[in-house]
Amino acid sequence: MYAWEAGPALVQTVDFFTPIVDDPYLYGQIAAANSVSDVYAMGGRPLTALAIAAFPQDGLRTEDIAQIFRGGFDKLREAGVALLGGHTVQDKEIKFGYAVTGAVDPTRILTNTGAKPGDRLILTKPLGTGIVGTAIKFGRASDELIDRAVQQMRTLNKAAAQAIACVDGVHACTDITGFGLAGHGSEMAAASGVTIQFDAEALPIIPGVIEIASTNTSGGMATNKAHFGPGIEFRQGVSESVRDLVFDPQTSGGLLISVAPEAAAQVAANLEKTGISASFIGTVKSMDGKALRIG
Repeated sequence: MYAWEAGPALVQTVDFFTPIVDDPYLYGQIAAANSVSDVYAMGGRPLTALAIAAFPQDGLRTEDIAQIFRGGFDKLREAGVALLGGHTVQDKEIKFGYAVTGAVDPTRILTNTGAKPGDRLILTKPLGTGIVGTAIKFGRASDELIDRAVQQMRTLNKAAAQAIACVDGVHACTDITGFGLAGHGSEMAAASGVTIQFDAEALPIIPGVIEIASTNTSGGMATNKAHFGPGIEFRQGVSESVRDLVFDPQTSGGLLISVAPEAAAQVAANLEKTGISASFIGTVKSMDGKALRIG
């Protein structure tokens, strides 16, 4: 974030990744939704984007490349973002995403540093996209499960950001992406000097994911476990599948919102009005030596 002498502050972010679905148009849409998410998480409005792409010299049809760009462009247009250009290079592995510039009111910036003891925690999208993505790669995901995950990943966090923008009492916010709920929750806890308590039974999960979780773990999940696991305490009885979901890297995940208890009902009502089935998943506690407690 860069603050000018007057007026809105500047927000800049960049994100790109390898294909998570087979359909090139949907891949472009998901990449765009994921790229603008950081701006929404800060309470900002994305304005412009520059495409970042890497394609192999051979083996990829020109039409597929065009569909990737078309999917991204259509999603940016939905977000009200102007595509200004971009840069493409040759690479053996396909990569696609955007560098995004946005604006935010410097007096209402949301960060992951402001969570306070007593706050309630709200998550705006279910967990499990990383597990589904792994299952897709090996042909182990049903069409129904793929459709659920794709629809979620291509959904912008725009409506969620707008729903909380006008509510006093929203203390912190972050989007759940590659570090998973465990990683981004741990970062919020550390930055805010608190302990976060997640209710394992309240965690929203994409229907059908629990059944395939144990056979579709990713390298990113293992990395998240190794890095964030020592700061997390699980209550006895939390299943291995739920533990995996907590560490599962998410693509275009939801917003994790820390809100004062007196404002929580208003935030939930605003989210519901926009069609978002958000979930209360925990509370913020005074620091007790662990970043997260899950049970």
